[in-house]
Amino acid sequence: MHRRGDQSQPEIPVHTEPFEDGNALFSISTSTVSRQINKWFAVSAWKWCTNDDDCGICRNPFETCCADCKVPGDDCPLVWGQCNHCYHMHCIIKWLNSQQVAQHCPLCRQDWRFRE
Repeated sequence: MHRRGDQSQPEIPVHTEPFEDGNALFSISTSTVSRQINKWFAVSAWKWCTNDDDCGICRNPFETCCADCKVPGDDCPLVWGQCNHCYHMHCIIKWLNSQQVAQHCPLCRQDWRFRE
């Protein structure tokens, strides 16, 4: 039993023999603990750098694709207007093509111009 403030660590019995097949990627050893990693599974995530989380037209998150696309990413890019609003490219193109008089941003109603 350790008292509060006691900095000593209990000894942990650990099997320190290497695996018989020798297929470890690498080993980590200390005086009391030994670990061996046999498999490594890398995981990653990505996110668009935007001020908003969702497309203002289709309401899908920017990490997903628009209704016309099947896979998010470079085939369904984001575009920004001069007004700083961001949309899926396919969503804003459909929106602009449906406007008969003037092409306006769906959120702020300013004249739509693509940001360079």
